[in-house]
Amino acid sequence: MTTRPTVFPGAYAASALQHLRQASPLVHCITNDVVQSITANVLLALGASPAMVVDPREAAQFSAMASALLVNVGTLTESRAESMLAAIHAANQAQKPWVLDPVAVGALSWRSEFCQEIIRLQPAAIRGNASEIMALSGLAASGRGVDSADTSLAALPAAQTLARQTGAIIAVTGEIDYVTDGENSVSVPGGNVLMTRVVGTGCALSAVVAAFTSLPGDRLANVAAACRVMSRAGELACEVAKGPGSFTPAFMDNLYLLDAEKLNGGAL
Repeated sequence: MTTRPTVFPGAYAASALQHLRQASPLVHCITNDVVQSITANVLLALGASPAMVVDPREAAQFSAMASALLVNVGTLTESRAESMLAAIHAANQAQKPWVLDPVAVGALSWRSEFCQEIIRLQPAAIRGNASEIMALSGLAASGRGVDSADTSLAALPAAQTLARQTGAIIAVTGEIDYVTDGENSVSVPGGNVLMTRVVGTGCALSAVVAAFTSLPGDRLANVAAACRVMSRAGELACEVAKGPGSFTPAFMDNLYLLDAEKLNGGAL
């Protein structure tokens, strides 16, 4: 039986965000072609530095220089897979954290096999929707590409199992986000359905998770802080946005303006 996780405190998220802005981590994003712009802009708005180095001849060199690495398999190709493997091995050798976003795992066979291969290479964190996390853990899921038909709470046992199998912090995101190390789990409420009507918010969250994994301190709390920062900025943006077109600039502004007072408000 799964014990319902405790709610993650906004105060820790505010402290972690302050540390992120002071550190300005360099995040190496090998991400999908659809979301590169929003991913870079989200990281910049928060105070991190994004870079998209994808050629296999450069990925390993750059990954060793960066503060953290994001591997997002959304538009996976043979060349991109080669770059990802090179970057992961270099990050591990340099003792830099890397994060996996297993986009559409369980729906397509090659990417599912590839992700099963790379989760053996010690990711610091894995961020996905319920169906992706369930499929990655080996359980049946009801996904349709990047869409999930499973709830994040239903996927929590799978996330806990996956965390114990890989040693990674698992963030399963949805209406409520759940973050676990396999033994301890927290819930991160917030966000708004409008965030699902804009391309790239989930993928950008994975990049933010990568940035936060580069910080010192408790990794579970840092990953949960990344989720809270994004969900709270989404909540605030939705208070003024009239639809997807006005949401994106409001979201970027609220990421940039986010502070302790705002993070301690809202759904917590």
